[in-house]
This record gives sequence, C-alpha cells and structure tokens, in this order.
Amino acid sequence: MKKNKGYILGAGVTGLSAGYASGLKIFEQNDFPGGICASYYRRPGENFLYRHEPAGHDAYRFEIGGGHWLFGATPEVCGFIRKFAKFEKYIRRSGVLFKKFDRIVPYPIQNHVYFFPEAIRKKVIREISASHSDKHEFMQKWLKGYFGKTLCDLFFYPFHELYTSGLYKKIAPQDQYKIPVDKKLIRKGFKGITPNVGYNSCFLYPDRGLDAMIRKMGAGCNIEYKKRLVKVDLTKKRIFFSDGDCIPYDYLVSTLPLNRMLEISGVKSGFRAAPYTSVLVLNIAADKNKCCPSEHWLYIPKSKCGFHRVGFYSNVSESFLPQGQSKKDGMVSIYVEKSFLPWKKPSKEEISRLKHSIVRELQDWNFIGATRIVDATWIDTAYTWEYPGSRWKSEALSFLRDFDIYQAGRYGKWKFQGIAESIIDGRAVAKELLKK
Repeated sequence: MKKNKGYILGAGVTGLSAGYASGLKIFEQNDFPGGICASYYRRPGENFLYRHEPAGHDAYRFEIGGGHWLFGATPEVCGFIRKFAKFEKYIRRSGVLFKKFDRIVPYPIQNHVYFFPEAIRKKVIREISASHSDKHEFMQKWLKGYFGKTLCDLFFYPFHELYTSGLYKKIAPQDQYKIPVDKKLIRKGFKGITPNVGYNSCFLYPDRGLDAMIRKMGAGCNIEYKKRLVKVDLTKKRIFFSDGDCIPYDYLVSTLPLNRMLEISGVKSGFRAAPYTSVLVLNIAADKNKCCPSEHWLYIPKSKCGFHRVGFYSNVSESFLPQGQSKKDGMVSIYVEKSFLPWKKPSKEEISRLKHSIVRELQDWNFIGATRIVDATWIDTAYTWEYPGSRWKSEALSFLRDFDIYQAGRYGKWKFQGIAESIIDGRAVAKELLKK
C-alpha cells in the first residue's frame, strides 16, 4: 500500500512538536526554528545578530516576540520539554503602572483595589458589588459589566485601546481566563493583599534560554529551511514555494496563520475575516536606573508612545545578561510591546523615531539610563480576535480540513495559547495523522 505523503508547514513550537512526534518533514520559511519564540543574541557595539550564543558569552539574549514564558504545563508537557532543557520555576511578579498615582498596582488589579487611593476604593467597591455577569456582545461592554466604570476608566479601557489598537469596541469577549473574575478575591482585595492567581501565576523558563530547548527540538526533526510557501492547490493537492519547487501531498499540518492559509489557497469566505493586530517589539539592553521595577512585566494603560507592556527579561533570569554580569552590576534587559492595526505598519523611518522616543520615555521614568542595544522586531500576526457571532474561523477550519489541511497552533487555529498548549496541539495532531 502506498504510504500517504504528509508535511508540516512552519517550524514554530507547534510545528516542531508535531514533527518530533511524527517524523514528518517540516518546511520553514526562515533559516532558523522557533517562530516568534526564537531567541537571538547581540553584542554591544556590533550590528550583527547571532542565532547561537557567541564565544566569550559576552552577548545579551533577546527573543523575537518578547518574553515567552511557559505556563500551564501538564505533567505530559513537563516530561516532554525536560528532554531538551533544564527549567526553573517562577512565581509571577506583574503589575500595572499608574504614573498618575506614581505607583505599581499588582496584577490582576481587580484583586488589589487596596493599593488605590481611598476615594477610588470606595467607588470600585460600590460598582463591583453592583456588577453583573450578563453576556455581552462586545469586549468593551463585557469589561464594564464585570468591573464597573471606575476600573474601566482607570485601566481596562485605556489598556485595551492600546493592546487591541482600538478593536476592543468591536470584537467579542474572548480569552476571559486572562482576566480572572472572582468576587470573593475582589472583596478581599479591598482590605489587603490577595493570593497570586491567573492563568500564568507561575511559569517555567529554560535555565539557559528558550533557544536551548528550541534548537534541541529542531535537531530531532526533519526540517527544510528557507522554504516560503506561496500557493496551495487544494484540488490537485500541490504546494508551491518561492524557489519554484512544487510538491504533491496527501495531507498537511499547517501552523500558518489561518487568514494567510486561506489567502494562498485561493479560498474566499462568505464571512468577514476575523481581525488581528501586529506588534512592534523593542528589545533593549541598558544601564539600570533608580526606579527600574523588580516585576517580571508591567501592563501600561497610558504612555506617550502608545506602548502597552514593558517586560524585564533580566528580572526573570539573569541568563539574559552576558555571562559574569548580573542585575547587581547595574544592567537590565527589557522588551517593550506596541500594537498596530496590520494596515498601519510603520516605515523604517517611523520605527527609528519610535525607538528613540520609547527609550526616551523609559529614561524619563527612570527605568533605564544609557542604552547598550536597542533592537526592533516586527510580528505581523501577533494577537488574533473575533467579531461577535462570526463563523469565519469555524467555517475556515472545517473547509480546510475537508481538503486534508489540519490547522494547528496559536495562529493556525486563530486562538490565544501559550507554549505548553502549542506543544499539546502539535503532539495531538501528530498522533491523529500517524493513524493515516
């Protein structure tokens, strides 16, 4: 009997997990594995990017998509990832920066109302007590229904305006587990500090960086790099690449963004395509200034430059710093996220101006002093959303599956998920396809 020909599209975490479990060949458009979870290294004073830690161990490590921490790992996932790296466990330290009050309120803020001025606490107490959990069509109304006007005006509205590039007024509520709603904890938070809760309240990270895990996963897979897919012929079951190759297939595991897969397959849906946002990630190595926070990351509801998150790599692990340096030496490595609607991608000149402005704002906040490295990366499909009542995603996934294309992963399935769930996803689709 002829053995079916199957291939995997994309060597991100999902594709690597599927490839490792199945042995199927992976086509990857870049010359490295990992996708947005790939690490890279930069030395101060050099304009060269290293994919591996260079000799001398004198480089800073960054990640293409900003900090990616492994949360929600099941025993199965833990057993799998420990084949490739040693991991450290961390208890999340995150907060919301309110420059207006000159304070950082622990996240989730609805459980830490105690940290606000008394007048605000009283308003929030009244509004939370009167809040209801009715279903709402739009994210904006869902937020107000749960948390009331005061918390929405202080944080949820301005933050989501930046985070979703204004889409929160049009999109359906989703990923609610990222915004925990527990009225008992909220009431406790009126009087004092509450327990650390939420989907990422604890997380794992490899002791020598995410790239250590990714490289070893990739070494156990059959990957062909620099293979950019440009067309899929669903009827004849052929895939076409930018280098001119045309390859027949029986089935595909695609981790490409769902909208991209529809586009290159020539599929025109009768439904309006779901929206998404792009993100500019600014990776920074700098001298640590007097007000540099100790948190792992901060949510920013208001900034002059419009960024919505500042993360501190070196507050999670000093392995992000050159070997022999530590936070005590006065160094810090940071990532900053700023969202854009996809059709508003900034030009090179605009990105250059943004880099300067963002650094200046962090310096004005006394987070950093002189910079050693300032490096920008662009994530075209970063966060995915859905319109209320839309069947675009379900119809698209079903249609492609009818043609033996199995969408998998965060972007393939158009849903938010972390590294652990992506690993589960990849292994599950591999198991299903091995039966073919």
